[in-house]
Amino acid sequence: MIYFISTNFAHKPYTPRIRKGMATQDNHKVFTVGTLTRQIKNLLEEQYPFLWIIGEISNFSTPASGHSYFSLKDEAAVISCVIFKGQKRHLKFNPENGMKVKGMARLSLYEPRGSYQLIFEHMEAEGTGALQQDFEQLKAKLAAMGWFDTAHKKQIPFLPSGIHVITSGTGAAVRDIIQVAKQRCPSVPLEIIPVKVQGDTAEFEIAHAIELANSVKTCDLIIIARGGGSLEDLWAFNTQTVAKAVYESEIPVISGVGHEIDFTIADFVADLRAPTPSAAAQMALPDQAAIVHQILGLQNDLNNKIERRILQLREYINDLHTRLKSPARIVDDFRFRIEDLQSRALSLVKKHINYQRERTNWLKRALSGTLPLSRTQGFQKDVKDLQQSLNYLFYAYLKQCKAQVNQQSAKLETLNPSAVLNRGYSITRSMSNGHVVIDADTLNTNDGIEIILSKGRLDARVEKIYGKENL
Repeated sequence: MIYFISTNFAHKPYTPRIRKGMATQDNHKVFTVGTLTRQIKNLLEEQYPFLWIIGEISNFSTPASGHSYFSLKDEAAVISCVIFKGQKRHLKFNPENGMKVKGMARLSLYEPRGSYQLIFEHMEAEGTGALQQDFEQLKAKLAAMGWFDTAHKKQIPFLPSGIHVITSGTGAAVRDIIQVAKQRCPSVPLEIIPVKVQGDTAEFEIAHAIELANSVKTCDLIIIARGGGSLEDLWAFNTQTVAKAVYESEIPVISGVGHEIDFTIADFVADLRAPTPSAAAQMALPDQAAIVHQILGLQNDLNNKIERRILQLREYINDLHTRLKSPARIVDDFRFRIEDLQSRALSLVKKHINYQRERTNWLKRALSGTLPLSRTQGFQKDVKDLQQSLNYLFYAYLKQCKAQVNQQSAKLETLNPSAVLNRGYSITRSMSNGHVVIDADTLNTNDGIEIILSKGRLDARVEKIYGKENL
């Protein structure tokens, strides 16, 4: 209870009245603060040299000295405690916030602050405190309901269009998130929804903020965050109200609550858990400079691969051109050969005729100079007969040669690939070795083939093979 005493007096100055038996100013003992504190310390240490005490740990911390400082509390009071580095070596457990412990300690008074504290010599785990028990019970309940299952986790967008940040508007967490966002990807907007992160109404404000973000849907990612603290400080994130809002959120949620060693119910329900608020921003946003560098590198690699592929295909086409002989060229070769044979045949016939004509003239001259006229006439008749026979044989031989030439031409025309192609047939070549395919068993399924038509070519792939037995 607080009283307010007025200092507005209208009477004469107050003179203290000395009662009978009261010590005078001369024999009145006056203490200094240090002396009084020291005597109180001696009284406490003499009255409570060692005692056993039980309570729940909170605000546990271990600085660089290795000593651990914490508070021990129950439903009625809180007392400061310390356990030195030497005594911690004998502990069989690691003290944590929310843990219920029992230990032997001595009561002492820390003179510079005038506060008393317990110095623990021995400590053992007594079980979890009330808050820790509530935490474990709610965790088991929600796990049984399937709220922690990975099947319900939503995919975090690689490059969000915007981020709702639900945290205290004046805390260090929001400043850390903004700083990380500016460093990694400043083009992504942040929409800060300030809420209380500690206190009686904190859980309802956080849940309402998540519902608000889902109703406006101006961003496709939510970060809920706050700095570290004791189990009591983080309790708003250990309630079913916040867990339900996170679970029912259509927008993916990243939980960045506390420090790396802190775990909350919201961490288990969220789609992604970050150890700190800064880490939540790092997980939510890619490194823009690294992405640009990677894209430029991939673009260069793609251009180089395209150029190399074009060169390979060009060399392959040139190789096919050199290996594949055009059917028109083959027909021309046969035509040139036929014309050459025809010219040689005519030349031989002409030579034979000239030879026979010269021989006949020579015989005629010989006969006309040496034989009688009657004999000459007889020979002339023979010559005429021979000449007629020769002409007949010549024309018969010439006809036979022409027939052979026509027959060869017909065979060549029959064998002409262009004629075969014009009748609807095609030439099939294997793309792996360039050989003409005449047997289906020489190919395999998915082999590439080239089909040469009368007009144009086709590149195809074998889907199914039928052998001779299937014809």
